[in-house]
Amino acid sequence: MKRIFDLVMAVWVMAVLSIPFVLVAIMVRLSSPGPVLYWSDRVGRYNRIFRMPKFRSMRLGTPAVATHLLSNPEDHLTPIGGFLRKSSLDELPQLWSIFKGDMSFVGPRPALYNQNDLIALRSQCGVDTLVPGLTGWAQINGRDELPIPQKVALDREYLERQSLLLDIRILCWTALKVIMRTDITH
Repeated sequence: MKRIFDLVMAVWVMAVLSIPFVLVAIMVRLSSPGPVLYWSDRVGRYNRIFRMPKFRSMRLGTPAVATHLLSNPEDHLTPIGGFLRKSSLDELPQLWSIFKGDMSFVGPRPALYNQNDLIALRSQCGVDTLVPGLTGWAQINGRDELPIPQKVALDREYLERQSLLLDIRILCWTALKVIMRTDITH
C-alpha cells in the first residue's frame, strides 16, 4: 500500500511542480558554474548505497560531509543555495528516487555513505529495514539539530508505529514546517 501511495503521489507532485522544477533548474544553472543536480551517495534500505539527486546548492569542490560538519557552511553555498535550502526546493529531484523506489515520501532521512555512527546505530535498532524518506518522524521533531541517538530513537518509534495515517500526518506537518520556515517540534 505504501509503495502505491508513493508512486501515485510522486507522479502527481512531479506534474504539479513541473514548472517550478524547470525554473529552479534554470536558476541553479545561471547562478553558478557546474551541473544543475548534485548526486549524493546515500544509505538506503538494508544499508544499500544509492545515488540521490538534489538541486545543487553548494559550490563545486565542497567536501561530501554533513553540512553541520563544515567549518563555515555559508562559504560553500552558491548564490541561490541558501534560498534553495530554506525553501526545501533543493529536495525536489528526490521525487525521482521515490519514483524509482530508492526512497519513500516518509521514512528516516537517508544517511550519507560516510555517517558511520548513524548507520551503525540505525542497523542496531532495526531502522535499516525501512525505506528512507523525503521526510520523517525525526524531521518534524527537530531535524538536523537532534543528536544522533535521539534521531535514531525517533526513527525506531516510527518503525514501530508506521501506518498510512501516520505518514499523512508527517507529510502535513512537513508541509506546514516548510511553509512557515520554522523548526516545528511535535
